[in-house]
Amino acid sequence: MSKVRVVVAGPRGRMGNEAVNLVKNTENYELVAVLDHRHGGKLLNDIEGFHGFSSVPVFSNIEDCFQNVQADVLIDLTIPEVGMHHTRTALQYGVRPVVGTTGFTNDDLQELENTCNEKELGCIIAPNFALGAVLMMKFSQMAGKYFRDVEIIELHHDQKLDAPSGTAVKTAEMISEVRESKVQGHPAEKETMAGARGANFDGMHIHSVRLPGLIAHQQVMFGSEGQMLTIRHDSFNRASFMSGVKLAVDTVMKIDTFVYGLENIME
Repeated sequence: MSKVRVVVAGPRGRMGNEAVNLVKNTENYELVAVLDHRHGGKLLNDIEGFHGFSSVPVFSNIEDCFQNVQADVLIDLTIPEVGMHHTRTALQYGVRPVVGTTGFTNDDLQELENTCNEKELGCIIAPNFALGAVLMMKFSQMAGKYFRDVEIIELHHDQKLDAPSGTAVKTAEMISEVRESKVQGHPAEKETMAGARGANFDGMHIHSVRLPGLIAHQQVMFGSEGQMLTIRHDSFNRASFMSGVKLAVDTVMKIDTFVYGLENIME
């Protein structure tokens, strides 16, 4: 079986570093290049912290990369602005993106879906690659059909750029598909300090916590007469996301459509 030729964007980032190791340690994957804005023109082996990659070139420009390297899949775990450019460019070159960057707008997602349909290429964008987190979202959607009162608390490290997290937003979207809309809390409720009740999504409240020492955590709390249901997931390190990245890479090679959310490829 031929190997899946992979390009990783942002190899020096914590998630990107894990992705590089995933590709290195997966028998049928081959790391053919990385994208790094600081070290273009070098070999990955020349960057501190990377050993055993003497044949892997580093590119600072994604178009240069795809013009010089034959690739099947781009793994992008960077930031929204860069991730959107990388994803758009990869599709133009016939490379299938697997993207863990959150913060894309609805217009961004629609544009990418249209491009995938036009080119008949697979693309998977996932707010969260931890399989447990995806199951947490699916279980929350199941509960949302029976519990109309729900609040989402997401907790992340203090270097995370977006709030609320993509996982929290995706969870709220999934719940709203099955939950009858309801404005929660007292009808005369008033914040004595702006933002105290968090963000409002279809009457649900989303609260974001940012503290050093955290990685990625979320709990969804459902309340009803005389009972409460809490569904929680915790990622204690970034290796927890790699099983989902691998599932996405394996799947994106078999599809010719756009997929948003790992739950859509989990049977």
